[in-house]
Amino acid sequence: MSEERPQNESDEFEEIVEAETDRDPDLAVIEAGSRTLRAQSGPPQGDGIPSRPADPEVDRALREVEGELAKRWPETKLDPSLVRIESLMDILGSPQRAYPSIHITGTNGKTSTARMVESLLGAFDLRTGRYTSPHVQSITERISLDGAPISAERFIETYQDIQPYIEMVDAQQEHRLSFFEVLTGMAYAAFADAPVDIAVVEVGMGGSWDATNVVDAGVAVIMPISLDHTDRLGTTPEQIATEKAGIVKQDATVVLAQQPVEAASVVLKRAVEVDATVAREGLEFGVLSREVAVGGQLLTLRGLGGEYPDVFLPLHGAHQAHNAAMALAAVEAFFGVGSQHARTLDIDTIRSAFASVTSPGRMEVVRRSPTVVLDAAHNPAGARAAAEAVTESFDFSRLVGVVGTSADKDVRGLLEAFEPIFAEVVVTRNSSHRSMDPDELAAIAVEVFGSDRVQVEPRLDDALEEAITLAEEEGEYAGAGVLVTGSVITVGEARLLLGRG
Repeated sequence: MSEERPQNESDEFEEIVEAETDRDPDLAVIEAGSRTLRAQSGPPQGDGIPSRPADPEVDRALREVEGELAKRWPETKLDPSLVRIESLMDILGSPQRAYPSIHITGTNGKTSTARMVESLLGAFDLRTGRYTSPHVQSITERISLDGAPISAERFIETYQDIQPYIEMVDAQQEHRLSFFEVLTGMAYAAFADAPVDIAVVEVGMGGSWDATNVVDAGVAVIMPISLDHTDRLGTTPEQIATEKAGIVKQDATVVLAQQPVEAASVVLKRAVEVDATVAREGLEFGVLSREVAVGGQLLTLRGLGGEYPDVFLPLHGAHQAHNAAMALAAVEAFFGVGSQHARTLDIDTIRSAFASVTSPGRMEVVRRSPTVVLDAAHNPAGARAAAEAVTESFDFSRLVGVVGTSADKDVRGLLEAFEPIFAEVVVTRNSSHRSMDPDELAAIAVEVFGSDRVQVEPRLDDALEEAITLAEEEGEYAGAGVLVTGSVITVGEARLLLGRG
């Protein structure tokens, strides 16, 4: 258990948590923390994650925009209709058609792959816009230009610019535009205004009815499909694939990750219907070899145009190597490699681009002695990938888990994936109202791990302290580490509490 905190610090923390709990889950971030944890590991390094604006007026204005967005339908509410977002695009003059797009869907790996695609395109001197979700710490992360989140000032201006049009659409429709629909409109408008050479767009949820699906992307990337959001997208890989295949447009190129057979069949059928070309991982492209290296891994990738040897990727895990292969194939497809001509892209440019990739909150080391790793795995497939990655890349003598999940996830499946690698688990919660009650989470954890391996700390800061204390125990446990996981929100809040915000 952590040491007693001073009363004034305790009150401040409680105020933050209370305020954040009432907000939209994707705005739920402990923005300052109540103190510098003993776990803090020095100054943050550059990772593309913005802090709160230093200017009080800008911060106030950003909070006002966040507050307005939070009053709308949350993005967890999926309405099978594009009517509202199409109306907004119409009235804005169809900004999403002002540039070509690469559209990315799938269950896991979308954000990391989008960041890799962005890095590759930028290395070839293209101006990029990237739209991803959810955010780790700041809502402004979702809209990036030239590889960096837009400034708070630009985010505010973009919202204010399109606000009159948002209100016009709201007045015309049965339901107001949702949180995610408004952000999507902002992203497409910001990209057109920049202007960008190409947009890299991550689907929010599903595909066919996702607000992002008003783009006609020439390249559709479909990451591995597994069971997640089953209450909204379907209960089988085939049903979920049907929804995700909706991003495949006429004459597009589909970059398809390895899939369950039934999911792949659905995508291939869709491709035939719209005369799309399909590039399949493991056949037309893939990972030829990989070896663990200091700070990441060394890859040989086979692209659509040939081999790319000695590619250093500063991210951990086999899943990130597959993400890299997907990103490379997507960029090759965009440049016409494999269809219009057979050649590789410049290898030095490819190597430089991959070497500069970051993916905050994905197998991210935020502290040493003991090592604390953050990973935003929130479903069983993601948890299995994280468990394999941490086992392969870190030589921990003992690993302590800190887990805070959303109540609507397959929590048992996630915990079962981590059971073989966690010596002990500290269950907790984040500030979102969707977060699972720690006692309920503990009850499931006890069934998976046994009561002697489970501890409960309702506050995330206490959970981090407890896990680090356990990892610091001497003797046979020297070389222990901590893995914080279960939710993007949990990881984002832990990042701030550990001094990385």
